[in-house]
Amino acid sequence: MEFNAADIFEGVVDRVPDREAIVYGSTRLTYKELDARSNKAANALKKLGIKKGSHIGIYAFNCVEWLEIMLGAYKLSAIPININYRYVEEELKYLIDNADMQAIFYHKQFSNKLENIKSHLPLLKDFICIEDNSGEDDVIDKSFNFEDLIANEDESRLDVDRSGDDKYILYTGGTTGMPKGVVWRMEDVLMTLGGGIDAVTGEKYRTPEAFADKCLQDQTIALALAPFMHGGAQWQSFNSFFSGWKLIINDQVSFDADYVWEVVAKEKVMNLTIMGDAMGRPLCDALPRAIEKGLDLSSLFVLSSTASVFSASIKDTILEYLPNLFLIDAVGSSETGATGVNIHTKDGKLKDSGGGPKFTKPNFSEILNLDTKEVIPPSDTETIGYLARKGHVPVAYYKDEEKSKKTFIEVGGVRYSIPGDMAKYEEDGQMTLLGRGSVSINSGGEKIFPEEVEMALKAHPNIFDCLVVGVKDDRWGQKVVAVIQRRENDEISLDDIKDVASKYIASYKMPKEIVFSELIERAPSGKPNYQWAQEFANLKLEIK
Repeated sequence: MEFNAADIFEGVVDRVPDREAIVYGSTRLTYKELDARSNKAANALKKLGIKKGSHIGIYAFNCVEWLEIMLGAYKLSAIPININYRYVEEELKYLIDNADMQAIFYHKQFSNKLENIKSHLPLLKDFICIEDNSGEDDVIDKSFNFEDLIANEDESRLDVDRSGDDKYILYTGGTTGMPKGVVWRMEDVLMTLGGGIDAVTGEKYRTPEAFADKCLQDQTIALALAPFMHGGAQWQSFNSFFSGWKLIINDQVSFDADYVWEVVAKEKVMNLTIMGDAMGRPLCDALPRAIEKGLDLSSLFVLSSTASVFSASIKDTILEYLPNLFLIDAVGSSETGATGVNIHTKDGKLKDSGGGPKFTKPNFSEILNLDTKEVIPPSDTETIGYLARKGHVPVAYYKDEEKSKKTFIEVGGVRYSIPGDMAKYEEDGQMTLLGRGSVSINSGGEKIFPEEVEMALKAHPNIFDCLVVGVKDDRWGQKVVAVIQRRENDEISLDDIKDVASKYIASYKMPKEIVFSELIERAPSGKPNYQWAQEFANLKLEIK
């Protein structure tokens, strides 16, 4: 065995073949059955000419096939690429071309978009359709049907020379700009995102066999809510597989918080992972209804948020109904994995001393001063720097040397990944996450981080979600403007907001104006769409 996703997965299959691995609606597969279908997918890919290092795209909502195709590709040492199903044609064309995809697996309802752009994609040779019950016709000429393609393939494993040097590529949209492909060595991504290194202690599994032995513990039942096109969801699935867990896949395309609690009760879910407030607030609002229905949620003992933090007020409310929960909040990115983590319990609530979310510093994270090229010590509570991860970090951005040099750097002979999050230390040694420097606001000479202000505003009971941007201002250069989605249609004044937020942030960080929207635009991962918020705020203020 090697430190390779396919090797570790096959090691788990050999140890617990008859355990249930996946539940998706009425579909239930054991580890042995999932392995067999993934082998059939790998054999089919090989016949299409896909080989070690080849890139294939997966353009689909969450489904069992998503994971079968991903596993099948890794068994071949090929590289599956995630595709955002919300992209319009120009964005799709850019991504597929930039990623050098040779084949694409897609849900039938996306046929028209692919048909309209395929003439611009000379490397893309094969189209494989996944049935989605949409009733749409497949308009792509000579497209394969996934089930037909694998129907007569061999279920046995391919003899492939895999290694920890095989590549994993994750395309990330970030908060601004076109998507970027983050390239990892397989061993590095297993250690950072796959559970090979404990997120708190920093201890790592010394051998692939010891890694696979994790599955011999009692089985945990986990529920995946985020789309697999997001890296956090992919690695939630791999963490589940590597540990021999049962993974429940949400079979609803649209997020339905009431349905999620029903699934938790029905499947006795023990571990639920969400993506920040975008999922946390609807789940929080639906929880009293679930309790009133008599749903038994006592199996749930861990609720964690990855990629996007969720507010302390939400955590406190959830703990009122489920007091035995461990709420785990992790901050990180596609370029780093987790860079900070905190645990929130009924008896150990985090005390907010400021607007930004706070995290315990793992031993593989640092805050860097890029002006002096130094690591900022925890005793320095004044200097704001860049949150960074060292050790097992990505190789580069795919085909982007300039961005790679800015993100993956050496300081004091140590290689770091610095995707752009700003942070500072507090007196108690914790780190406060301030947000991306690229979207910071300069108002009257003061640098203001939107995420810090947003966390403070969300303490208001009638603010469901919000984004903060800087709008051009003759007096201040930029003024802070909050785009707010209300929980109820009751009026909220600027003074109301300041009364609540003044507990967490200084007066100069307060919004100068507020505008209301029926919905805050975010990516499926929960990442904020600051470009939309900027345009929306400018438009609303012009009308005023």
